[in-house]
Amino acid sequence: MNTSRTRALLFLATLGLMAVATGCDVRLSATPQGAPQGPPPPPQVYYARPEPQLITDFEDFTGHTEAVKTVQVRSRVSGYLMKVNFEDGAEAAQGTVLFEIDNRPFAADLANKEALVVQSERHVERLKSDYERAQKMVGSHSISQEQFDQYRFDYIEAQAALKAATASRDLSQQNVDWAKVIAPISGKLSRRMVDPGNLVVADNTPLTTIVTEDPIYGYFDVDEHTLLRLRRLIEQGKIKKDLDSPVSLALSDEDGFPHPGTINFVDNQVDTQTGTLRFRGVFKNSDRVLSPGLFIRVRLPIGEPHQALVIPESAINTDQGRKFVWVVNAKNQATYTSIDAGAAYPGERRVVESGLNSGDRVIVSGLQRVLRSGMPVDAKELKPAAAPAPKNGEAPPH
Repeated sequence: MNTSRTRALLFLATLGLMAVATGCDVRLSATPQGAPQGPPPPPQVYYARPEPQLITDFEDFTGHTEAVKTVQVRSRVSGYLMKVNFEDGAEAAQGTVLFEIDNRPFAADLANKEALVVQSERHVERLKSDYERAQKMVGSHSISQEQFDQYRFDYIEAQAALKAATASRDLSQQNVDWAKVIAPISGKLSRRMVDPGNLVVADNTPLTTIVTEDPIYGYFDVDEHTLLRLRRLIEQGKIKKDLDSPVSLALSDEDGFPHPGTINFVDNQVDTQTGTLRFRGVFKNSDRVLSPGLFIRVRLPIGEPHQALVIPESAINTDQGRKFVWVVNAKNQATYTSIDAGAAYPGERRVVESGLNSGDRVIVSGLQRVLRSGMPVDAKELKPAAAPAPKNGEAPPH
């Protein structure tokens, strides 16, 4: 009986120990899922170092082109238009006959004036002979002084009449010549504005327009702030005077500024309405790409070339109008760094005027992963692709 009871107690004790052991195992394996296993790894970002470049400061302006010479062709005489000798929009050399006006009235008048000249010449010859004979006769007292003076005055009047007849004939000859309207300059013609058969009024009826295309002018207005900056640099001897300064031009659909030129005119007073001063550049146009009246962009260099740092445009952020970048420090932490951003540079880059050094590691990729200044990052260097060189040796504006 005691033995059976002892066995029962041992069995119950064994069950208790198993239960205790099983409970311990359950508690040890009941770790909640998703519990932190430790700090997460720092986000991966890519950086690039600012590149030193030799640049020249520029200012960009808008303007328009104008022909160096523009002439509205008109007739010097009145008459009916007989012939047009050009196609609309054609090129014409100086002296080319463009229009012909009925010259028959002028030719008839010329013939009349030429006859009067011949008549006057014969009259002068006759009076000259009378005058020469009178000189001999007055010496021998064959005629009186009064008679001699009459011969002399008649001869002088005949000479004057010959001059008048000659001038009248020359004017008639001009009218005959002017009946052919010639191109006063070489250039490109517009359309004809009068058809044959219409009456042309001297110095009044416009016939066509002719303009020169090579070279061509580009006009643009410089604001007062930039103008004063230029004048200060001229005073300091850092740049040349306004005239003959280099300038470049671009059309609305062109990248860069492929048309070089020089400044050849600066107006003498600032427009008080706009606060600007009118500048003019002259540009070669042998390929006839430029035409008068085009909208243009003009780039004006300011100062001498100097070294500056350039970073990718993608690295620049804006905070309430202030430009900043994330820079990786020696502890591999992203630090907020304010910069003064300059002008755009070829290759989607931008000039940095201040705030960075050439050895700084500027984050250019993975910016969205940077949440605060001082945040640890896993920084890797981004090898820059070859950027296109500035066209025609140009640099960005400042």
